[in-house]
Amino acid sequence: MTLRLVFASSLAFGIAFVRAQDAPPASAPEQPRPQEPSTSSISREVKEIYEKSGKAVVKIRGTDEHGDLSGTGFFIDPAGTLYTAFSVGGDTENLTVEFDGKTYPARVMMADLRSGIAILKADIATPALPIGKSETMEMATPVMTIGYPLDLPSTPSFGMVAGFDRKFLDRYFCTTHVRVNLPTQRGEAGAPLLNFKGEVIGILVAQIENGSACYALPIDAAEKIRNDFIRFGEARHGWIGINVAAADKPVEGSTAQMTEIMKDTPAFGSGVQSGDILLQVGKTKVHQPEDVIDASFFITAGDTVPITVIRGTEKKTFEVQADFHPQSHHVPLFASPGQNGLPLQIDSARRTP
Repeated sequence: MTLRLVFASSLAFGIAFVRAQDAPPASAPEQPRPQEPSTSSISREVKEIYEKSGKAVVKIRGTDEHGDLSGTGFFIDPAGTLYTAFSVGGDTENLTVEFDGKTYPARVMMADLRSGIAILKADIATPALPIGKSETMEMATPVMTIGYPLDLPSTPSFGMVAGFDRKFLDRYFCTTHVRVNLPTQRGEAGAPLLNFKGEVIGILVAQIENGSACYALPIDAAEKIRNDFIRFGEARHGWIGINVAAADKPVEGSTAQMTEIMKDTPAFGSGVQSGDILLQVGKTKVHQPEDVIDASFFITAGDTVPITVIRGTEKKTFEVQADFHPQSHHVPLFASPGQNGLPLQIDSARRTP
C-alpha cells in the first residue's frame, strides 16, 4: 500500500511456600504491600475533577439546516474563548452558551472541517480548563469527560484509553485519534477529554459503536490549529508533495521510502530524491510510512520545514517551504451519521493524506 506525504538479566518473581518453623522471626518487620486503587478512590477522583472543572464546560445551542441542535464546549481562557466540535459550531447559526445559569450569545472564531473542531467566543469573563499534553497518554490511561448528553444537565463519564488509531475501517483520519472506551451520547460532541490532573488532553469529535466508545482529537493537534489561527487568522494545513511506501528493510529505524517527488510541489527541486529513506519531518520522527499522516498534519503552510533523510549511508537535511494542502478548503468524507451518531472526521484511504 502506498501512502502519500503531502505536506500528506530479567527479574524473576517466585512464590515461596514455607512451613511455620521456616517463617521469619517475629521481630522482622513486614514489608508493606502497594495499595491498588480502589473503585471508591477512582470515584472520588472523578468527582473531584468534575466539581473543579465542570464550571468551565458549557452547553452550546444553535440552529442549522436541520433545526435546533445542542452540544458541549469548554473554555480555554478567561476571556470566553472555547473549543467545541465542528459538528456543533461549524455550520451553526444563532449560537449561545449556557454559563453560570445564564445564556450568552457566542460567535464562531474559526471552524476547521478537516480536524473536526471549532473555536467560539463569548464576550464574558470565564474560568478555563488547563491544557495538557496528548503525548502523556498511554494504553489504559484513565480518562473522563464532562458533557451535556441528550440535552440533560452536566454529566461526568469515566473510561480509559483503548487505542491510538490512524484510520477507521478503510479510511484515514487527518492525524492519529485517541479511541476511548467511554460511553457517549448525542449532545456530548465537543466535550473535553480530561486526565486525572484535570487537564484537557483531547476533544470528543466522534462516537462509534452506538455510543459505547468514542474518538477524540488529541489536544496537541487542536492546539496546532489554534496556533495557526492566532498567527494567520485561519487554519493552514500544509504539504510538501512526496509519495512514500514501505522499504524492503529498515534504515536508521525507518521503513518510509520516498517513491515519487511530485512535480510542481514544494518538494520538487528541493534536493530530496526518490529512494531516500525519510527519518523526520519538522519535529515529527518517521519510522514507517503511516507516520507521514501525523507529520503532514503538523505542517503549517508557509513555514519552512526541515526534512531529514538517509541516502545510502549519508544523512541529509533539506529545507522545504510548505504550501497549502490540496484538501485545505475541500470537504472530506464522513462516516454515515446514522451509523456513528456524530460525524466521524476521516479522509479516504484513496485520497492524499
